[in-house]
Amino acid sequence: MPYLRILEALRSRVAGARAALLLDSQGELVVGAGDLGERERLIGAYSGITLGMALRAASRHQAGPIDHLVWRYQNGSVVICPLKDGYYLAVVLDAEACVAAGVRSAQDARLVLDAEL
Repeated sequence: MPYLRILEALRSRVAGARAALLLDSQGELVVGAGDLGERERLIGAYSGITLGMALRAASRHQAGPIDHLVWRYQNGSVVICPLKDGYYLAVVLDAEACVAAGVRSAQDARLVLDAEL
């Protein structure tokens, strides 16, 4: 499965990326790279709930597709990208990480993951 290689490459391109997670539509971890502790897994799962709500709202209001969502916190940031078939990518960043680099790398990984799914 090439997913782990893709996620590891994403983490290596972004200084401060703690975890890169591929999750299914239920928020279950399919595969991950980096810190796969309970905190990161919960961040990924709960972010998926918010992503689902945002996707439904965008569809209902004909706002167009959502490429990514970013949450910023005191201790870091999370970048979420929807993938095909209900999967999604979550990138958990440290507070010092460059969020723009995280978004860019997540978008690059999204294209490759969508082609592999």
